[in-house]
Amino acid sequence: MIPELRHTYNAAFSNERYQEMLAAIEQQLPGQLDFRLAETPVFIPAVLRDKLIRAGKSIVDVIQQDNFTQLTEAAIPPGQRVPGAEGRPEFLTFDFAVCRDSNGELEPQLIEMQGFPSLYAFQSWLPEVFRQHFPIPDTVSAFLETPSAADYRAEMRQLLLGGEAPENVILLELFPERQKTRIDFALTKKLWDIEAVCLTKVRKNGRQLFYEKEGRQIPIKRIYNRVIFDELARYPDLPGEFRLTDDVDVTWVGHPNWFFRVSKFTLPLLSGPFVPPSYFLHELATYPADLENYVLKPLFSFAGAGVRLHVTTADLEALPDKHHYLLQRKVQYEPVVQSPDGLVKCEIRLLYIWPPSQARPRLLCGLSRLSRGEMIGVDFNKNKDWVGGTTPLFER
Repeated sequence: MIPELRHTYNAAFSNERYQEMLAAIEQQLPGQLDFRLAETPVFIPAVLRDKLIRAGKSIVDVIQQDNFTQLTEAAIPPGQRVPGAEGRPEFLTFDFAVCRDSNGELEPQLIEMQGFPSLYAFQSWLPEVFRQHFPIPDTVSAFLETPSAADYRAEMRQLLLGGEAPENVILLELFPERQKTRIDFALTKKLWDIEAVCLTKVRKNGRQLFYEKEGRQIPIKRIYNRVIFDELARYPDLPGEFRLTDDVDVTWVGHPNWFFRVSKFTLPLLSGPFVPPSYFLHELATYPADLENYVLKPLFSFAGAGVRLHVTTADLEALPDKHHYLLQRKVQYEPVVQSPDGLVKCEIRLLYIWPPSQARPRLLCGLSRLSRGEMIGVDFNKNKDWVGGTTPLFER
């Protein structure tokens, strides 16, 4: 999207250099990269960067409203409310499709949002990996409201640890060694010395939590939560002493309730030029006449599960649980990233943190995904190249 940078990058690109980069990642973090890394970063011009920032600000304004928690009480499903002080959403991630407006200019359109952490360690590490293998000038940066990777990591360390010793802070996940995002867990350990601990291995004594390390029972003071209820539902007979809904003496870094409050449930509360209209299905007295221009999304699902791109009135009428769905107007992804054999679609995720000392969330960096398929995601991009996860690099 910055033509001169794209030309220089593509001229220098070869599959051999790309494979060398993957080999270097494997050497540093053996067996950890379990998703497809795209062949290129995404170069974000200043005009699109500024629109992304404006779009994110408009969403944050809604989340900061005094009545936001009241408006989102129904977002938390029965039996999945986690006790303890929710505080504020320490992590916010907003996903935008890159599109064109009526004037032909690039613009972001909101697709999804989460009050939940993403690949915060990996996305601070990946830009330098690209720079080690391909020509990328200093006129672009992965970081926005923080000057550098070092500053980013210092801010994240302060947020995650909150003054506690690293061994008393855990990254909580379900079977972390099996997760496709485990490279982020490995880097969280490398950068901030925080262990990834499986939910099934957390021990409970009254209201206190512990995990075992080198034969010792280590008290858990803070939990950097990466567990989602959607995955827990797949394991109804999960072993272990601790359940996510237990009332325990721990500080959540990213309270699990924010996963629901800032989610697809929030989309109908938003409006503006960068937000396609969304409606709770059960609140519609009549359905849009142009249903072909809408996508059906289940409210309580993750990673695109259950999304239906093509729906009819009969499909909607047949749903027994309309309270669990929303209709969102489709957006038209614009293929904008030039690959050696054509243009590729792009999505940009903005990554925020909201430290207790800050009045507003801080936009630190981003994540990008490239697609040649109908949707962004692995299932739509099998056996394709120049697709997958990567890093956006913003014009300075």
